[in-house]
Amino acid sequence: MKLMISPAKKMEVKEDFIPWLQLPVFLERTRILMDYIRSLTLEEARTLWGCNEALASLNYRRFQEMDLENHLTPAILAYEGIQYQYMAPQVFDQGSLDYIQEHLRILSGFYGILRPMDGVAPYRLEMQAKTHFFADGKEYRELYSFWGERLCRELTADDPVVINLASKEYSKGIEPFLTPEQTMIHVVFGSLAPDSRGVLKLKTKATEAKMARGEMVRFLAETRASRPEDLKNFCRLNYHFSREMSDETHYIFLKELS
Repeated sequence: MKLMISPAKKMEVKEDFIPWLQLPVFLERTRILMDYIRSLTLEEARTLWGCNEALASLNYRRFQEMDLENHLTPAILAYEGIQYQYMAPQVFDQGSLDYIQEHLRILSGFYGILRPMDGVAPYRLEMQAKTHFFADGKEYRELYSFWGERLCRELTADDPVVINLASKEYSKGIEPFLTPEQTMIHVVFGSLAPDSRGVLKLKTKATEAKMARGEMVRFLAETRASRPEDLKNFCRLNYHFSREMSDETHYIFLKELS
């Protein structure tokens, strides 16, 4: 099975921790995006990124100085969002690092899809960004069509089972291209809370879901999980698998409220 997760906006360079092993699969398409962003003015780039002036200046400079083949950081260590903090890959033993290198893939608006030990440079580009550039003789106003079915083909090349631990923004770059022979299992973390009529409904909170996704990846790596059934043993951060609410393609984990 393959686990897919989202990237994080915050990134850092960490050249001296663990060396990267290989370059990303779709680096030539990444170059197209790099050249496009380099062609923008600072204000145009800021509009594309939807961020404040300080972040825009930082990332604009990063793109102008970017080298896609040198001074890189393993992808799994480069991202610094909540999900990655709870995953804590920097303390993985070699067995866990080998596990995620085989099973885990990171989706990316800029790189497309990444193996954990792919070398990356810090960037800012969300999959849902509203772009405007030309490539392949076509006009692209968003990244989903630019990446097309490539990401799904790469993700499922040697395994038809995908565990979806990504946000909707990123999973929608994969799901439309799955074949009937392939299976995507959506993992949902939430809690039961009454709605306005007092009926219990499943509620999810973005920050808590990111924490749980990172913890789930760490659990799967530590236990060397090999089958979807193994996910059901996850019981960290007060979550437990709900057999009543789950089905074959949706694994629901409920948080016990103290």
